[in-house]
Amino acid sequence: MQLSPLDEYPIHQTPAPVTWPATSDRNFYDRSYFNVLDRQGRFMVLTGIGYYPRLGVKDAYFVVRRGDTQTAVHLSDAIDDDRLRPNVGGYRLEVIEPLQELRLTLERTEGIAADLTWRGLFPAAMEEPHAMLTDRRVTLQASRFAQVGTWEGWIEVDDERLEVTRSSSIAARDRSWGIRPVGEAEPPGRPDAAFRGMWWLYLPLAFDDFQLFLILQEDPDGHRSLYDCTRRWRDGRVEQLDGVRVRLDYRAGTRIPTGAHVQFMNRAGEQIRLDVESRLFAPIAFGSGYGGDSSWAHGSWKGEGFTERVSYDLTDPAVMAGAAFSLIDHVGHAVCTEADGTTREGAGLFEHGVIGPHHPSGFTDWTDVAGQEAQA
Repeated sequence: MQLSPLDEYPIHQTPAPVTWPATSDRNFYDRSYFNVLDRQGRFMVLTGIGYYPRLGVKDAYFVVRRGDTQTAVHLSDAIDDDRLRPNVGGYRLEVIEPLQELRLTLERTEGIAADLTWRGLFPAAMEEPHAMLTDRRVTLQASRFAQVGTWEGWIEVDDERLEVTRSSSIAARDRSWGIRPVGEAEPPGRPDAAFRGMWWLYLPLAFDDFQLFLILQEDPDGHRSLYDCTRRWRDGRVEQLDGVRVRLDYRAGTRIPTGAHVQFMNRAGEQIRLDVESRLFAPIAFGSGYGGDSSWAHGSWKGEGFTERVSYDLTDPAVMAGAAFSLIDHVGHAVCTEADGTTREGAGLFEHGVIGPHHPSGFTDWTDVAGQEAQA
C-alpha cells in the first residue's frame, strides 16, 4: 500500500490509504468524461481520463468529429499514486475550482493538441445510483455526478485549429466511480444469462434559468431499470418531473436519431414538452473505449507511455454498421414548451442508443433498423 498526497487530508473512508479501493474487484474504476459541443454542429469532441487501481493502469482518450471523419488519440500508462494531478502522457486535467472550473490540456500527440478551460453553468448534481446485476455478480455499481457548462480555448487537429468560446460551445461532463467491466475480458466460466440488449436516453441540457437532466434505461420489453428526471433552477429549486413519454425520430435504414420529443408533467400535473434536434453526432464506440469499441477498451494494459491514433470514415457503410451497437452522442439543440405556451431554447448533450431488440420502438432483433416512416 503506497501513500499519496491525499493521505494528508481527513478524507479517508476505509482503514487504508486513499488510493486503495475498499473493494478488491478488478473492475473498480474512477473516471471523468467530457464533451465539447459546438452549438452550430461544426465539430464535437468526446474525451476522458480514467484510473483502474486493481489493474495498475491509467488511460485517456481524445476523440474529434469534424466533417465525415472521427479521429481518436489514445494514451495509456502505468498507474501512479498522485491523484491530485491526473495525467496520462501529455494529457492533463487540472482542478482550478472544485465542481466549477477545470483545465484540460493535451500536448501535441499523434497530431492532436488542445488547451481548454471548463466552467460550470450550474452546480454539479448527483444522479441516481447506477446498478446492473447478473445471476452471479455485480456488473455495474457506480456513483456519478453530472454538470452542464461551457469551454474556452482551442483544439488542433494536424494543421487545423478549432477555436472554442463560451458563446459557441455547450458541454456536459460527468465523474463516476465504482464497478463496471474494464480491462481485458475475463474468463467467462459457465455461460451466464445472455445480455438481452438495452435502450438508453440521456439528456443533460442547459437553458438560461435551469438545467434539465433526463436518464432513461429500458430493457427490450420497455421496462425501465433506471429513471431520473429533474429540473434544477438557478435559484436552487429542484423540480422532479414525472410521467415521461418519449418519441424518437430515426434516420431511415439506421438506429441513429435525428431528434427526440419528450412529454412530462411537473408536480402540479401540468404538461411540459421538450423537443431536441441533433446537429451533429459521434458514435462513442468509435474510439472512446466504451462498449462496442473494437479498437480500445478502458483499463487494458498497453505498456508504458503508449499512444496511438485511429480514424473512422463515417461515410463508409462497413464502419457505420457498428453504430447499431453503440451509444451515440449528439450536439443537441432543445426547445422546452411550458403548459402556458412559454418556450425556452437550450442546448446540451443528446445521447441515445438502442443495442439489441426494443419492442416498443419496433426493433424486434439485433439487426432491425428504422424504415422510411419509423419512429419510436
